[in-house]
Amino acid sequence: MSKELNSVQKDLAQTEAKRLLLEKCLRGEFTLSETGHFPKEDARLQPEADHHSQAPEPESARQPVANILLSTDGSGKSQHPTNVKSNRKFVTTRVFNRFLHLLCRFGPGGTTLRPLFHRMRGVTIGKNVWIGDDVYLDNEYPERIEVGDGAVIQLRSTIVAHTLGPGRVVIGKNAFIGAGTVVVTSANRTLSIGEGAVIMAASLVTGSIAPYTLYGSDASRPLAKISKPITDGMTYEEFMTTLRPLSR
Repeated sequence: MSKELNSVQKDLAQTEAKRLLLEKCLRGEFTLSETGHFPKEDARLQPEADHHSQAPEPESARQPVANILLSTDGSGKSQHPTNVKSNRKFVTTRVFNRFLHLLCRFGPGGTTLRPLFHRMRGVTIGKNVWIGDDVYLDNEYPERIEVGDGAVIQLRSTIVAHTLGPGRVVIGKNAFIGAGTVVVTSANRTLSIGEGAVIMAASLVTGSIAPYTLYGSDASRPLAKISKPITDGMTYEEFMTTLRPLSR
């Protein structure tokens, strides 16, 4: 009889313990284990504050503070610190290159300072190269231009090594580019001006030129007689009415 009484008391104690655990679980003080069993006795005896202190931190709380302080690219997306540094370096380099370009265009030294500054910008330039006043060598992709030994680029010539993406311009040895010439290439194309080629002033070059070839646009020619000179206030339409055919 005593054994049965002890068994009943033990079952009642276990039932009461389970009830207390269930109430704590419902109040959120702790949860069941992954196996679905109640936590061990030592877990029940831990203070509530200790249990909360051991709860896993939210993912956002574990993120480094540096990630929160990252700058954005304008779209709200954070940038990695390495990307921020590379962007700053890229901007600094471009600003410095443009400053050098101004020195190249308007500074002295057709065979000394100008070629030197263009090399610093990234242009590949050989020996004994002459670069005239106000010569424009691509601002965006100076590294896509190559000038061979002894080449001459006369004043106010323009060389653009990109259109809808970078291409490449290669000027051969001893080539001569006349004043006011415009050389333009497009993306993924290489425009070559052959060794010893001569380009006449004010020419437009959009394709490669063979070595030792004289290249140039047709010379200007008369188009019409003007019966009245252009004056202040004259419109284009009025000017066109003053034109007369050339006598044959």
